[in-house]
Amino acid sequence: MSDEDRFVLCMLAPAVAILGLLVAYPVGLLIFDSFFKVETITPHIREWVGLQNYIDALTSKRVAESALRTLQYSVFALFFEFTFGFCAALLFSAMVGQSRWHRTIFALPLMVPPIVAGLLWRFLLVGNIGILNYGLVQLGLISDPNEIAWLSSEDIVIYSVSFADIWLTTSFVALVSYAGLTNIPKDLLEAARIDGANALKRFWHVTLPLMRPVIAVVVIVRGVDAAKTFDLIWIQTQGGPRHASEVFSMNIYQRMVRFGDLGEASASGTLFLLVMMVLAGIAYWKIWRPAHA
Repeated sequence: MSDEDRFVLCMLAPAVAILGLLVAYPVGLLIFDSFFKVETITPHIREWVGLQNYIDALTSKRVAESALRTLQYSVFALFFEFTFGFCAALLFSAMVGQSRWHRTIFALPLMVPPIVAGLLWRFLLVGNIGILNYGLVQLGLISDPNEIAWLSSEDIVIYSVSFADIWLTTSFVALVSYAGLTNIPKDLLEAARIDGANALKRFWHVTLPLMRPVIAVVVIVRGVDAAKTFDLIWIQTQGGPRHASEVFSMNIYQRMVRFGDLGEASASGTLFLLVMMVLAGIAYWKIWRPAHA
């Protein structure tokens, strides 16, 4: 081993040690506990149950329903975050050097803590005192502030709680997308324009293919982040009404903290980790990799 290799290893050692302590050890303990019956009040007592915790989690109706709601929440939030964020990035790019203050103002929601954002949107949406419904009444879109029960209707609550997430992180998508747009060579766009391609064709055949790596980053980061959301939903509804907004992370929390079943909670957490890794791999393979093929 050369001196340069030793130097590199010495520089990497602290980071590897920290990652091992803060990531590898908790994940290893999570997987280890998933094969035992463990209660939170007596974590030192373990009873080997093999795959029974996984079987219980996979056959639980409540776990399946929370997984479906997680998918609904994630897809809904990611769709609107990406749509609004990417459109804003295109607008900033079209404004060339005049969008500095616009980008700064647009990024302000990123500075708001999730708990504060959840409380803010709870006051906007809650019952007959929510500001949003009164605004809709003033616009003539509804006749009564009680007409839309954003946070108490089982049919729409899982989408209503995502409004805070969309408002909070659309600016992240916009800024990342804007950074990607600024790195697209202007010569390619100019050549396409000279060849007769209109704005739509330039976007579809030049801009969008070159944005694949950026889109992959946004989809993976925001998709995983939306899927594991806990605080934004908990502060608004605590999973209600009647578990209608209980997502998978919340189900794991309830199973461990409220019911004290650390083993099954660990099994659910391990399954969640595996699913997120598979989805991230698919997103990388389908979105990013073709750009490098």
